[in-house]
Amino acid sequence: MELKINQQTKHFNAESLSVQSLLDLEIPHKQNGIAVAVNNTVVPKTKWNEVLVQETDEILIISATQGG
Repeated sequence: MELKINQQTKHFNAESLSVQSLLDLEIPHKQNGIAVAVNNTVVPKTKWNEVLVQETDEILIISATQGG
């Protein structure tokens, strides 16, 4: 499967993945304070296990930062 994650094309050996599975592969230790959008639609954290990403989906992972 080919996905575009934060403007970078990546390949995965799966036909589909849940958002949570994708995050476990991409950022296994930094999942607090992030937001995820699939094809420009924000996916609430409560739905990460339910929402499946498909071939050619565009994923945006945003991490909160501190500062002022």
